[in-house]
Amino acid sequence: MLTDPWIAALVALFAWWFSTGAILCLVRLADHRGPGAARVAVILCLPFLALGVWGAVAETGLSGAVAPYVGFGSALLIWGWIELAFLTGIITGPNVHRCPDRVPEWERFLRAWGTIAYHEMLLAGTLAALWLLTRSEGLSFAFWTFAVLFFARISAKLNLFLGVRKVNTEFLPSALAHLPSHFRIAAMNWLFPMSITALSFAVACWLERLAGAANPAEVAGFALLAAITALALLEHWFMVLPLPDEKLWRWMLPAPKEITQKNARPEDAHGL
Repeated sequence: MLTDPWIAALVALFAWWFSTGAILCLVRLADHRGPGAARVAVILCLPFLALGVWGAVAETGLSGAVAPYVGFGSALLIWGWIELAFLTGIITGPNVHRCPDRVPEWERFLRAWGTIAYHEMLLAGTLAALWLLTRSEGLSFAFWTFAVLFFARISAKLNLFLGVRKVNTEFLPSALAHLPSHFRIAAMNWLFPMSITALSFAVACWLERLAGAANPAEVAGFALLAAITALALLEHWFMVLPLPDEKLWRWMLPAPKEITQKNARPEDAHGL
C-alpha cells in the first residue's frame, strides 16, 4: 500500500494540512498567553526537532517504501519546529518595527530582510546540514523535501515583498504584527510567472522520475516530492486567486488575539 503513488500523495496532502493547522493552533494559543508561553511552546517542541534530525539520518539506513516516508516526515518535523519558532516571534530578525510609508525600495527590502534574517539563515543552515549529513548515502528524501520547502518559501516571500493580490494576516500573532507593513498588495509582479513556471517544472521533473522509478522506495519518495511540490505551487496560486484558502484551518483555531491599532495597517484586511 505504501508504494501506491496515490496513497503517498494523500499522505503528503494530509501532512501539509494537519501540520500547518497544528502549528497555527499552537502559535495562537501561545499568543493568547504572552511571550513566556511562546518560549515554553518552542522549548517543549524541541523533541520533535530532535526526532526529525534522527529520522533524517536514520532514513539512509532503511530500505523499502518506509524509508522515503521516514525522510519526508523527518523533514516536516524539522521544518515545523523552525516555523513554530518564527511564528511565535522567538527566531525572526533584528528588525521588529513596522516599515514607514513611502520609503525607497532598497530601504524597504533591507527592512523586510531584517524582519526575517535569523529565520532565513537558520533555514539555509539546516538545509546545508541535511546535505552534509546525507550526501554520502545516495538519494535522501529528507534533504529533497526540505529543499522543496526551502526554495518554495523563498519564492513565496519574494512574491509577498514584490506584491500579490491576496495574502492572509489573520493567522499572524501579535509578535509579528509589524510584518504586513513590509509587503505590498498588487495584481501581479514580475517574479510570479517565473515562480509558477519553476514550480510546475519541478512537479514535472518529480513525475518523470516517478515514471522511471526503479524500486518501491523511489516510487513512494518521488510521489511524495511531486505532491508536496504541487502543494507549494497551489499555495502560490492562492496568493493571486480570490479563494478562501484560510477556511482550511480557521475552523480548528481558537479566536485570534486583538492586534492594537498602532501596529495595524489598512492592508491588514488583505493578509500578510
